Order: sequence, then structure tokens, then C-alpha cells
Amino acid sequence: MPVQSKEMALPPWGGAVAGATGAVMANALVYPLDLIKTKLQVQTKKGAILPEGSVHYDGTWDAIVRITQTEGLAGLYAGMPGCLMGVASTNFAYFYWYTLVRGLFISRYPGQPGTAAELSLGAVAGALAQLFTIPVAVVTTRQQTADKADRKSLMATAQEVINGEDGWTGLWRGLKASLVLVINPSITYGAYQRLRVQLFPNKKNLSAGEAFLLGAISKSIATVVTQPLIVAKVGLQSKPPPERNGRPFKTFGEVLKHIVDNEGIMRLFKGIGPQILKGLLVQGLLMMTKERIELAFILLFRYIRQVRSEQLAKLSASASAALAKASPVIVK
Repeated sequence: MPVQSKEMALPPWGGAVAGATGAVMANALVYPLDLIKTKLQVQTKKGAILPEGSVHYDGTWDAIVRITQTEGLAGLYAGMPGCLMGVASTNFAYFYWYTLVRGLFISRYPGQPGTAAELSLGAVAGALAQLFTIPVAVVTTRQQTADKADRKSLMATAQEVINGEDGWTGLWRGLKASLVLVINPSITYGAYQRLRVQLFPNKKNLSAGEAFLLGAISKSIATVVTQPLIVAKVGLQSKPPPERNGRPFKTFGEVLKHIVDNEGIMRLFKGIGPQILKGLLVQGLLMMTKERIELAFILLFRYIRQVRSEQLAKLSASASAALAKASPVIVK
């Protein structure tokens, strides 16, 4: 069934619910890839000094095999509740603000927004979303990068962050990097909108396969462009590497410099394999699911309006009949 054009058809909360639901479903399906790409992004190069009990993974498949051997299949889903909570809150906030600001923009400047406008609207929405949701991302990253023996519950991990040297502000560690990284979703959704116009210029309806394809391509573009910043953000939110002697990073620039000085410039792209694969699958599934949920909302709203219209018509007819019956008959 094709996806109908929905420009301004849903209120912001409708797009937010659809986006958050699609994101949770997509991320739940590919969560092991998210866990593995995070572990690969925080580990130092092979041969470096590792904390006792830590393991160095040679790649995605090696990580899957070793984690499964030592922790079972459950190890591939460590930190999943917190991650999905963060995914739901972040995507709800993002799609709410994105739908709102894009709708306001179109109402003022009718027509299809240009590339620069799409990127700007996405950046504004992403920045607003990050301010409210980054604490969950900080706690989830700590859970994902902790060894099994040190892994704690969501609340215990949050308390550990608060008890650190930064106090409550530690829950917003990496905020600057996250604000810079709003260019990732802005590139993603900007590219999605532009690709849709370029590849399907006269098509108002997208099939599920077309929505998946556009979502996957747009996310891959955004990931390649922003991967060094993604690695830096993960480094900020996780425990510092052994050579830092417990000193946490203060800025994402400091993380980038440390990686380049100690591991080489190409290590700024570590974990990009599972990052792209995860992003490709998640974004494709997200956009495909979001389109379907939005269509379901539109059909539901139309049905509710139709039922209300029929009820009002019946009430009006009943009132007219009662009024006619009650009116006195005038005899000439």
C-alpha cells in the first residue's frame, strides 16, 4: 500500500509519536549492532594497555563471538532498556520539534524548503531535542561500555555519574558534542527530503521499499560525514582510557586530539562498519515504519471526523424535528 502525502496533515505530537515508535522498533531489532559499535569506538588500538578484565575486539564479528561466549546472548543486549528509553525520548522530541518548526516555516514560506532550509530546520529540532534527552544517552553509554562485572542498573549507573567529579552536570557530559552532532539528523532528514524530491519528483506516494531506501541512503551519508564526532562523543560519555589515569575528557576536541596522537587519524573512523550498518537498517526501518504509523493516524483522524460529522448531523436533524413538532400551528 503506498504512503500518502502527509504535508501538514498531522499535528506535531502525531509525527513525534510515529517517529518515536518507529525508532524504538527499529533500534530494538538491531540493538546488538549498537552495543558493538559503541564498544569498538571506545577501545584503544591493539597492543595498548588494557584494564584488567577488558577485551580487545578485532572487529564486529569478533565482538559478537566473544561477547556471546563470555556473557551469552544476553550480553548482546546489555543496557538495552536504557537505550530504548533514550531512543524513544530523543526521537519523540526531535520529530515533535522538527514537525513544528518545519510546519511554521512552510506556513510562512509556502513551497518545498530548499536544502539549506531543511538542514537548518533539522539542526534546530535536533538541538532542542538534545537539551532534554542527553542524560539518558550518557547513562546508556556507560552501561554499554562497562565490563560485565562492573555493569550496574540504569539508576545505579546514573547515580555513579552524579557522584563523579562533575556532579549533576555529568549527566550532560558531551552536550557540546551532541549539539554539534545535530548536523547528523539534519543531514539525514535534509538528504531524505531532497532525495525524495530528486528521485521521485512527481510522486506523492512512497512505497515501503522506497521509504526504506531513501532512509538508508540518507543515514549513510550523514554517518560518513560525522563519524569522527560520533567517536568523540562516545569517548566523552564513557570512562577515560587507561593512559588517562582516570582523568575524564573535558571537550570533544580533546578526545579527537588524544585519538590522533595515540592511535592515528584513521582511528577517528573506528567502528564505522557497524555504525553504518546499524544506521542504514535503523533509518530505513524507522522511516518505513514512521510513514505507516503516520498514515494510520491520518486514517484514524478521518474516521473520527466522519463519526463526529454524522453524530452532529443526527443531532441537528433531531433538534429540527423537535422544534417543528413543538411549534404552534397557525390557522388562517
